[in-house]
Amino acid sequence: MLNIKDLSGILAKLNIESLNQMQEEAFYSIQSNNNIVLLSPTGTGKTLAFLLPIITNLDPEISEIQVLIVVPSRELAIQIEQVIRQLGSGYKANAVYGGRSGSQDVIDIKHRPAILIGTPGRVADHLRRERFSTESITTLVLDEFDKSLEIGFESEMIEIADAIPNVKKRILTSATYRAKVPAFIGLTNPTTIDYTSDKIAKLETKVILSPNKDKLETLSTILKSTGNQPGIIFCNFKDTIQYVSDYLNDQGINHGCFYGGLEQKDRERALIKFRNGTHQIIIATDLAARGIDVPEIKFIIHYQLPQKKHEFTHRNGRTARMHKEGTAYVIKWINEDLPDFIDVPSKEFLRDVDLEEPKNITPIIWKTMFISGGRKDKISKGDIAGLCMKQGNLVADQIGIIELKQDCAFVGIQESVVSKLIPLINNTRLKKKKVRVSII
Repeated sequence: MLNIKDLSGILAKLNIESLNQMQEEAFYSIQSNNNIVLLSPTGTGKTLAFLLPIITNLDPEISEIQVLIVVPSRELAIQIEQVIRQLGSGYKANAVYGGRSGSQDVIDIKHRPAILIGTPGRVADHLRRERFSTESITTLVLDEFDKSLEIGFESEMIEIADAIPNVKKRILTSATYRAKVPAFIGLTNPTTIDYTSDKIAKLETKVILSPNKDKLETLSTILKSTGNQPGIIFCNFKDTIQYVSDYLNDQGINHGCFYGGLEQKDRERALIKFRNGTHQIIIATDLAARGIDVPEIKFIIHYQLPQKKHEFTHRNGRTARMHKEGTAYVIKWINEDLPDFIDVPSKEFLRDVDLEEPKNITPIIWKTMFISGGRKDKISKGDIAGLCMKQGNLVADQIGIIELKQDCAFVGIQESVVSKLIPLINNTRLKKKKVRVSII
């Protein structure tokens, strides 16, 4: 059995000195057991917890898919694919999901990955069409399995489980301790790793009373009181998101939107802008409550009250992660009843005037730059930074987060230098490719 110390080189690639307690326990448990249920809050590192032992047990002599990871959302599929690439293990991984060209899936998996990640509907479709052999798939991961069931993928998950008869190791993950393991998975005497009881130790919940039913002025007051910090505003419906977005635009508060009805490209770009600081605020449905890769969130706002307890739990799980502090604001219209699961005594309810003095929201300092070349063009992050500094005359502090995709890249650039930068580097060569550069 491998020891954690044997992974020092892989962890160094992720700039991680050591695994947390949950990840260490999961590492050894997954190596030693064939049926695992891993329960840990959002943001605690479950992806790395199951990927490390899986990758160390791959067989380099097998040329077919060995591991199938099923996830509830496109964003989570993309995130896991990116983590595997960052690990630099030498094993190929591909993500397949709805909203992406099926023909592109076929091209990607024609050269077989060792690990295939996908949403239930897309994976089941490829299995029906016999796009790849299932003979060598011996590990099945159902990541956030309860979420896949909740959004209606049970029949596809049953179909997937039935189509891979040689599975020996089954790993199920969830962010909630109430997740019930479905019988069709066939888990026998599973080993359960449960870290959910530790999830909201430093979360502060504040109920803010709104005198108006639309809650918009109260929302604006909260945002001003938080200052220039990253946060998520949760709504129940996409129409509400548009309503809130229009109001924030009128108030000059920059933000992004994220919900299921958006095109996949727009959803990805909303998260990219959020990660690199172009947007400090994102308005979202419960789709953003888990399974997306975003930075540490200082606060979340329940603009519309969650309808179920688990929705409240998962929304709150976006902040106060990994033992850091965070605040969950609940906006309650004075004539609105709070659900029983929001356990804040009425004597502790706050009004707008009880919030701290408004802070000036600093001007946006980052813009997101698009580059029409990516990993398949042999372009690296260092190449992009070099182009911006050598040809674009920038210094390192003026370049923010660089996200490298297969066929393009996105770069955070300080707003003050964007207008001078673009003419200097647009339509120039990066490696051997002539790239177009623009602001999105």
